[in-house]
Amino acid sequence: METDRLMDADAGDTSRKKSEGSKKRKKEKVTTSIQVLHDQAEKMAPLVGYFPSGFDPTGPPSGVHLYRKKTRPNRMELTVSPSGSDVVFVGSSFDGEPTAVQPCTYALGVLDKESGTLKIVPVASNKIFRLEPRFKPDHTEDERSELKGDLSGADRAEKVRVLTHLYGTKRSITHVKKMQALRQEVDPDSQNDLDKQIKKIAINKEALESTGAEISRNIPAYNSAATDPKEAYPLEKIILDGEWNYITDIIELVSRGEEVSADAYPSFVCKRVSKLLEIKDKYAKDTLGCVLSYITHLLKFKDLHSADGFKSAKSHHFPPILQQRFSALFMLPEAKFMPIEKIDLLISHVLVLCLFVDDFQTSPIDIASDLKMSPVELRKYFENLGCKFSMQKKIPYAKLIVPLKFPELRRRRRRGLG
Repeated sequence: METDRLMDADAGDTSRKKSEGSKKRKKEKVTTSIQVLHDQAEKMAPLVGYFPSGFDPTGPPSGVHLYRKKTRPNRMELTVSPSGSDVVFVGSSFDGEPTAVQPCTYALGVLDKESGTLKIVPVASNKIFRLEPRFKPDHTEDERSELKGDLSGADRAEKVRVLTHLYGTKRSITHVKKMQALRQEVDPDSQNDLDKQIKKIAINKEALESTGAEISRNIPAYNSAATDPKEAYPLEKIILDGEWNYITDIIELVSRGEEVSADAYPSFVCKRVSKLLEIKDKYAKDTLGCVLSYITHLLKFKDLHSADGFKSAKSHHFPPILQQRFSALFMLPEAKFMPIEKIDLLISHVLVLCLFVDDFQTSPIDIASDLKMSPVELRKYFENLGCKFSMQKKIPYAKLIVPLKFPELRRRRRRGLG
């Protein structure tokens, strides 16, 4: 019995020692000194890049490059090339998120456990790069470096021509093509070879129709052979994949039970928000809410670049991704107001989305007030999209008819002199 008591006592002492040892380990703290490093003109501040696409950089990248403009050193472009991939991730400091209003500041902390030092370095908003996936261009890094060296006049002109075709604006590309055509001499052999190559090319008529749509009719890309109205103007070609995450404001307001303000949203949108409460399918509900938000941004962009609507839209917040795309699609370089043909193109985008919201049969009355136009003026726009009009209880309605049939385009005749 005494032996048993001694064994129990030893076991109790051992358990108490273990618990005391664990308590001591819990009480141990890491003592560090914090050092804040401020910006220094002679040193480069840290850069932060992140992948919003979900790309996981599991292995080391094959190349990380930082480019600066000589005339504007603050403009930087960061590129990351994954190993064995045809995609390169590109981020810049002069467009997208870095140009938006930054409500908070960022810092990068590095803890050195051996020295017990935590270094905190501030990171400016224009040093945070959103790395978007892009296909690798045809030119290589060696070709880039060649442009920096001494080139002969012909070689330099050729390099400039190639880069203009890759990255230039439509106006600069057209100018280069005209200059090249003027310099070329007539070569019958090369012309015959060109004719043979053209005959071998398979022509995609549907692609040509869709591409020419924005030029001749000023309407979104369409499918003339569609038998379902939903396929006549594909929604994915109007609202791009990367834009959907930035147009969820109306869905969030409805989910919180808040009202959509008539001061911030157009009349057409406010009167259709009730549809979101009737839809049970989450995907259909989210899609409709995003379309209503996209209509709002389109209308506000038109007002912002119009003389009569600037005041009502100057405080509207555009997601940077939409601001960039709308500027490229509906504006001319260095222009303050939208030209007539670009206004027509924007109106066509709005009307197609309105048809989508109203199951492809809508009254032009509500959207006409938002566009600051009369329903009679909008009739020609709807007809140009392939709609037919009818009266229901003395209210005009435009219905999209498939397959699409467009009215003939009228061209002005040039009067001769004399």
